[in-house]
Amino acid sequence: MTLMTFVYLIAGLVLLVAGAEVLVRGAGKLAAQFGISPLVIGLTVVAFGTSAPETAVSVQASLNGSGDIAIGNVLGSNIANVLLILGMTALVAPLVVSRQLIRLDVPIMIGASLVTFALAWDGELSRFDGALLFTAVVVYTLFLIISSRREKAADADDEFAKEFGLNEPAKPYAGLINAGLVLGGLVLLVVGSNFLVEGAVSLARALGLSELVIGLTVIAIGTSLPELATSIMAAFRGERDIAVGNIVGSNIFNLLCVLGLASLVSPQAIAISPNALAFDFPVMIAVAFACLPIFFAGYSINRWEGALFVAYYVAYTLYLVLASTGRPFAETFGDAMLGYALPLTAITLLVITGSAWKTQR
Repeated sequence: MTLMTFVYLIAGLVLLVAGAEVLVRGAGKLAAQFGISPLVIGLTVVAFGTSAPETAVSVQASLNGSGDIAIGNVLGSNIANVLLILGMTALVAPLVVSRQLIRLDVPIMIGASLVTFALAWDGELSRFDGALLFTAVVVYTLFLIISSRREKAADADDEFAKEFGLNEPAKPYAGLINAGLVLGGLVLLVVGSNFLVEGAVSLARALGLSELVIGLTVIAIGTSLPELATSIMAAFRGERDIAVGNIVGSNIFNLLCVLGLASLVSPQAIAISPNALAFDFPVMIAVAFACLPIFFAGYSINRWEGALFVAYYVAYTLYLVLASTGRPFAETFGDAMLGYALPLTAITLLVITGSAWKTQR
């Protein structure tokens, strides 16, 4: 392992985060100049922007023939978003969960997870599969725009306008400046994704880890940094419902948009690792399902639930590393998680859900 491997990884992560921020700011203000409402900008530009690092990395990996990195990045990001980012954010401040998330968005996240798993079941994601996923994200986005404009559109307009400075007076040559920001953001994303993918492949080879594991861990956490920053800042500002909605929305976009685009541009169908089908896809689906009882109990995420999320993410990552390096302890550790920890957690969640159901009836 050389110093350049770490240089590529760090430079790639920095460029991806910077590129996403510049792209969102430039595109948001450019759209506002064309008379597009702040609400629509928030539901489209911002939503796609927070998933821009995942998109850039997975598309670049699929073009390079590194399908495991493309798949691992999305699966790992979705797992990290809930267990690590929501968990850490809840430790900062207990989070509020809106009723719409439980009734609509979380079921859509679960549905998207199941549909993606079904499409990948044959061992690959073809261009047709990618077209289906991308069509679904277009329909989902249009539905969000239409439904949100009917409810509290003025409040949402004010919120997004304030957040991204969309009400500021236009400066001279503002159109050219914002177009330059969009172009610059795209360039940063492309260069950053190249660096990150190249560094990740080198790291995997040097450590004897599979590209799938690197995608599930190093790359997944790196590309989830915008979501982490957004959610923690929202929690500090008291916007605790936004912190949760940001994560759920990002997970939906990762599955439908990121995997959809990666499958569409890939020269050939993206092969799905048997390990991903047997372990990582089920973990992602289980994490999505776990959101329902935790969110439903009091419409909040408490600190102890956040700690539980983080503990499970540490355990998941530890198992990946142990199993990938062939350590004998991996099997014992996996058996302990499957035989004791997970069943106890499931029983606890069922009790919490039952108690919340009785209270709310």
